[in-house]
Amino acid sequence: MALKKQLLTDLKAAMKAKDKVRKSTITLIRAAILQEEKDKQIDNLEDSDIEAIISKQYKQRKDSLKEFEKAGRDDLIEQTKAEMAIIEDYLPKQLSQEEIGAIVEDTIQEIGAESMKDMGKVMKAIMPKVKGKADGKVVNQIVREKLN
Repeated sequence: MALKKQLLTDLKAAMKAKDKVRKSTITLIRAAILQEEKDKQIDNLEDSDIEAIISKQYKQRKDSLKEFEKAGRDDLIEQTKAEMAIIEDYLPKQLSQEEIGAIVEDTIQEIGAESMKDMGKVMKAIMPKVKGKADGKVVNQIVREKLN
C-alpha cells in the first residue's frame, strides 16, 4: 500500500510543479492499478501486485520504443524514454546478468536439471525468485545457455 500512497504524493508534486510528462505517466500507472483493483474486486492491492503492474507498463513502453525507432518517430521516442525513466523510479532494482546467472546456476543444481528437457522446471522455480527484478526473456536466455 505504501507504493500506492507514494504514487499519489508524486502525482500531487508533479501537478504543483507543472511537470506534464511525470503527471501523465503517474496518472496512467494509477489508472492501470485502479483497473486491476476493479477487475479483481479488491480495494487495495499489495505492493508486489502494484510492482507487477508498473513492470508491465514499463515493458509496454519498451516495446513501443522499438516500434517508434523503426518508424523514425523522434518525438515519440523522446517522450517514451522520459516515461520509462519515470517508471523506473517505482520499480525494484533490476538484477545484473551475473546475478541472474548465479541464481540460475543455484536453481539448476537444486533441481538437478541436466538438459533442455528440464527447462520448464527450472523456469518455474526461478521466476518467483526474480519476480519484478528481472525480465523473463533475459532469464529464459540465461537458462538456455546454462542447460546447453
